[in-house]
Amino acid sequence: MLTTPDDYVNQLYPEDDELKQVLQAIREKGMPEVSVAPAYGRLLTLLVQTSGARSILEIGALGGYSGICLCRGLPADGRLTSLELKEEYAQLAGSHLDKAGFKDRVEYRIGPAADSLAELKREGKTFDFFFIDADKENYPLYLDYAIELANPGALIAGDNCFLRGRTLNSDKNGPSVQAVRRFNERIATDDRLVSTLLPAYDGLILARVK
Repeated sequence: MLTTPDDYVNQLYPEDDELKQVLQAIREKGMPEVSVAPAYGRLLTLLVQTSGARSILEIGALGGYSGICLCRGLPADGRLTSLELKEEYAQLAGSHLDKAGFKDRVEYRIGPAADSLAELKREGKTFDFFFIDADKENYPLYLDYAIELANPGALIAGDNCFLRGRTLNSDKNGPSVQAVRRFNERIATDDRLVSTLLPAYDGLILARVK
């Protein structure tokens, strides 16, 4: 019996084998099982395709699930730059992107994302699409950099905006919760952005840079 809209969507769109293998590898290696929801993975592909994005910045690679979804929407000459704190995570993600046929389209930068973002700014890099799905306490900082590095009309997507209900619970006020609340509120009110927050799964916020 289907009990939630999320269940209905998951049944309607069964996940493909390639992405299931990514999730299995993450599980086997004992990594956090926090990849983007399958429905939102499909949405990322669709958004990249329809926006015509050619350059993507991903903050948080994990095992490569979202990286595959993003690259599926890119044109043949499109590029993904992925920031990942841990070398072993980036290696696993890279192996999955290679198997998916995107080896020549991806660059991984290892280390704290804040350092990599500062480096990209110094290099004068700009991007058409941003996907933020990393350590939650730095979400507001990542938003600042995304706006700075954005080409006009760039899209910004941020995952886990509900933190499994903690963002909505006034009794929860840890550092990550407070940071994600600031992130959500700033995107909702920043005059440089046009945005919305999708309430399914764990919450995905979307913004377009004017």
